Amino acid sequence: MNEKTLQAKQENIEEIKEKIDKAQAIVLVDYRGLNVEQLTELRRKYRSAGVEYKVYKNTMMRFAFKDAGFEEFNEFLKGPNAVAFGYDDPVQAAKITSEFAKEHKNLEIKAGIVDGKVIDVEGVNALAELPSREVLIAQVLGGFNAPIQGFANVLQGTIRGLAIVLDAIREKQEA
Repeated sequence: MNEKTLQAKQENIEEIKEKIDKAQAIVLVDYRGLNVEQLTELRRKYRSAGVEYKVYKNTMMRFAFKDAGFEEFNEFLKGPNAVAFGYDDPVQAAKITSEFAKEHKNLEIKAGIVDGKVIDVEGVNALAELPSREVLIAQVLGGFNAPIQGFANVLQGTIRGLAIVLDAIREKQEA
């Protein structure tokens, strides 16, 4: 193997390692059986959600995942594989992949990584069932807002009652 080829492979491994380190979630899939149109649709869905979809050689991924501390992930690297890297939201890569796999039986989910842990197919599907980050934030803020809103309604009712009583006193004194 010449020097140029070796350097290109090392750069490829470093690129994969950087993506692994940057990603909040990773989903590994076998894309065999999908036609070009279906793959284009999957890539478009990933892109619109800020998820990067890449195909690398298994040997390159083995070195990168081992260097990144995910050696147990290498058992899933058999056959043709593609990787979805979710950078912004850990749920999006799993959600898009899971929904697409339900519609297209040829897409096989193999494994994933989230929060530094390797997860199996069931784990990826469970992650896909979680609401997105924005929905979770809205739910938490709604939970914070409910007691405040209730307190405001109680105060409003008390003030309204006080206004009615004061109006009644005024009418009585005018009469």
